[in-house]
Amino acid sequence: MLNSASDLEFATEEDTEEVSQLASLALSDDEAASRGKSSAAGPEKTGYPDSVYVRAANVFQGIRIEKSPEKVLIKYGNEPLPSWSESEDESFQRLSYELAFSALKYQDILETILIDSYIFPSTTIPDHLSSLIIVMLYDFQDRKFQTRVLSDNEESISEVQEVEKLLNSFKTKLAASLARCRIKHDALSIYHILPETVRKQELRASTLPLYAWINTCKISPEEIYNNLKKKGYSKVKSVLHIGDKVFAVDQHCYDVLIFPSHLKNDLINTDLFKDYKLIFQDKSRSLAVHSVKYLLNMDDDILMVNTGSWYTVAHMSILTNNNTSKVFVCGVQSQAKDPDLKNLFTKMGCKNIEILHETFINIESKDHRLQKVKVILLLPRCSGLGVSNPVEFILNEHEGTDLLKDLSQGGTSEDKLHVLAQQQCEQLTHAMKFPKAQAIVYCTCSVYPEENEAVVKKALEFQNHGIKVQPYRLSPPVLPLCSLKEVHLSTDKFFRMEPSETTNGCFLSILTRERDPSETVSVKDVLARAAAKGLLDGIELGKSSKREKKKKKLKTSWPKAPTTDNDIQMKIAEFLNREAKVNANQSETLITKTPLPQKSTSQVCASSQIRKPNKPNINPLVPTFMKNACPSRPYERQTNFVRPRPEDRLIALKPVEIVLPPVILPFSSPQGIRSQLPTQHFYCRWVGPKTVGSSSLPTPSISRRGEKPKEKLPSSLLRRPRPWL
Repeated sequence: MLNSASDLEFATEEDTEEVSQLASLALSDDEAASRGKSSAAGPEKTGYPDSVYVRAANVFQGIRIEKSPEKVLIKYGNEPLPSWSESEDESFQRLSYELAFSALKYQDILETILIDSYIFPSTTIPDHLSSLIIVMLYDFQDRKFQTRVLSDNEESISEVQEVEKLLNSFKTKLAASLARCRIKHDALSIYHILPETVRKQELRASTLPLYAWINTCKISPEEIYNNLKKKGYSKVKSVLHIGDKVFAVDQHCYDVLIFPSHLKNDLINTDLFKDYKLIFQDKSRSLAVHSVKYLLNMDDDILMVNTGSWYTVAHMSILTNNNTSKVFVCGVQSQAKDPDLKNLFTKMGCKNIEILHETFINIESKDHRLQKVKVILLLPRCSGLGVSNPVEFILNEHEGTDLLKDLSQGGTSEDKLHVLAQQQCEQLTHAMKFPKAQAIVYCTCSVYPEENEAVVKKALEFQNHGIKVQPYRLSPPVLPLCSLKEVHLSTDKFFRMEPSETTNGCFLSILTRERDPSETVSVKDVLARAAAKGLLDGIELGKSSKREKKKKKLKTSWPKAPTTDNDIQMKIAEFLNREAKVNANQSETLITKTPLPQKSTSQVCASSQIRKPNKPNINPLVPTFMKNACPSRPYERQTNFVRPRPEDRLIALKPVEIVLPPVILPFSSPQGIRSQLPTQHFYCRWVGPKTVGSSSLPTPSISRRGEKPKEKLPSSLLRRPRPWL
């Protein structure tokens, strides 16, 4: 029992009115509005169940700010309070963490109020109840010192009942002390006494939207959209400052949806979240797993380090579900969790996850299980200053409660920041030692350069340059850059997202091995490897295209013999002699077989040129005065000259008329209209050239081999008038 130095005084109606006035001074509406808890947003608070107070007190006991002995005002015990209701319900955990985090932010103010109101000097309070008094005092002043409303079926806890009676007996003095504290700091409310960084963080947390990724193993995005539309949700481009039931698709991750923050209670009770079809998670984790996916081949394995939330592992597994990849997760030290994890992954449809119980630093780089690991995802523990809502981040990512302690003070101490950076650099350096790995994705939720750029640059500088492996280098982000601001922030090949009212802070870096010049392979080698794996069944690789053959011919160089002017002149003379002898033989054959009228040599040469245009007998290198000259005597034929074929000899042709079939103009009009138009037939005929004495040329009695005798056309068809003349 709590013993008081004086009798406990219970508040009268006059005291109640005074408390109400003091509370209005202590807590203004500006504080509630800043935290998104104004009266317009919902009903006034009536308090928490007893089990929430006990759980919040135990959380506060582990994260409270410890002071030097000379500054200690209140002593805290080392043992937690016994809890009879260890509920694992997410809403129960959220309420407990939120209450503990709020009490942590106002720890100095709440301790000052307890001392100023003479509760501690005038009462004997066990040390193990100090944490419970702090969290219950914060809730008491947050309710404006109104009495808590208890439900009939609620289980009561004796320690909570005793502390509540004590606070009710001192509520007038507590309200007065709180008002004096506000006046002392010249603040509209105790909210304005907080550091500026903490106030900005709370303001961002009140507007930060919800991010949820789609489990494509269970449902497609189109089915999700239709399901949400049936529930009254509308698809928009942005959910910023929209109070209706809306959702949007994230620009960086195609499988991530965005909802306004006030819809969480409505969404979490739907079948989509109960059946693991939609999973709430911070966007930074989705950015990390999508970056890994862009770097993977079909059969590459992944090693995940410091994943925090098992939802991150599940998301990575879902994205690689269609591949033959394995997802290795290290750092699960307790094997007792394996059945629960396997049960969770089975419910979510994950099949390619393998758990390693060693810590990452203790895993050898040449471990036989990790020979196919090509990408390492490193999510190191960091200060988390870029997180706007630390409670949600801790519950979703299973991060330690130390994050609440740092964020309640608006930052991390330099000593702790140095320790975190050293651990991050050791992990990144160890990841570079895996010889089979080709890429590393490094992602944090911090905004400190000491944990981001400095760690990556230091690891690259001191990496071990082996003989058999290529060193790592910094690569540009693989995620799409959706705004000019993102492009500007990524100019140095780092992907950054600053904390804002729409997203938490995020830093992402991609390291890839440099290309080995000795391993440059040609297209032939790539196709040969693909054929060996059976990926090119039915495709012939032996045949080369016509273009390649042509290129080979052009590239083939024949040895050239040295030539002189005398050689050229001799070749020209030989060519002219051969051509002259062929023409002479053709003329003799024609004169011998058929009696022809006398013609000049030029006419014979002209007829030969008309009939055989594809075999020119004029060399452009010969001077003009030698072109029409006929040789005086025949020369002996060279042995390498090809004998002309019989069909190439000159044969006299008889002029004929060729009549083409009638041409009917096509019409696109219907048949009825076409029948009304007059039919016009057009005939074309070709008349051979008229030559002098052509009628005296006898018709050759023997036709060419393989040719059919020409049929005589009707005279009426030949004499058809030509209407176009």
